[in-house]
Amino acid sequence: MRERARERRPCDGEPLVVLREVGKVYRSGAETLAALRSVSATFCRGEFVGVVGKSGAGKSTLLNMITGLDHPTSGEVLVGGTAIHTLGESALALWRGRNVGVVYQSFELLPTLTLLGNVCLPMDLCGLYHPVESPRRALDLLDQVGIAEHAHKHPGEISGGQQQRVAIARALANDPPLVVADEPTGNLDSATAETILELFEGLVAQGRTVIMVTHDETLAPRFHRGFALEDGALCEGVAGE
Repeated sequence: MRERARERRPCDGEPLVVLREVGKVYRSGAETLAALRSVSATFCRGEFVGVVGKSGAGKSTLLNMITGLDHPTSGEVLVGGTAIHTLGESALALWRGRNVGVVYQSFELLPTLTLLGNVCLPMDLCGLYHPVESPRRALDLLDQVGIAEHAHKHPGEISGGQQQRVAIARALANDPPLVVADEPTGNLDSATAETILELFEGLVAQGRTVIMVTHDETLAPRFHRGFALEDGALCEGVAGE
């Protein structure tokens, strides 16, 4: 196993995400599964971070710790100075809606809403924007990802690559400092995947932090810093230097 990335390569900027000895154990009857093992890392503002690992390595579990979708069994998770591992579910939901954008491999768009409606939804739920302002902002975000002309279509009427662009626009709805992406190019052809990666690089250039997990080791050169997950342990990977 490669050497664990215990701050050997600290980020150069202001820390945004700090993981301290994070462990996650799942229990089913008498059996236990250690999905994460004492993971420690710091991710900075304005970084494009890649976490590479095989299926079952713990990548999605790691993202769930960072987004607060699941709680660690041990250790600490701080995002923007907030100790999210200490928050209750209601507080977590409010915090997540305002601070984190999530992009999934399967897009997770609501089929009954238009593309515009899907992007408006996070704004309506969090109440950060006036109901009159949110559609204008949603249209602007769809324009930023190059799909504004389809704003009034439903997800089933556009391609998978276009749906992923909408998912990115939705992730940006409340202007979060952090975007996490779970295998966002896994269902896409190479040309479309390249477009999505370029969109992420543009977000980083704007000062956002993007943390992306993938099974594709060939993407490592695209990241400012790369890590690998092996059997639930975060290991030093290949950075895009």
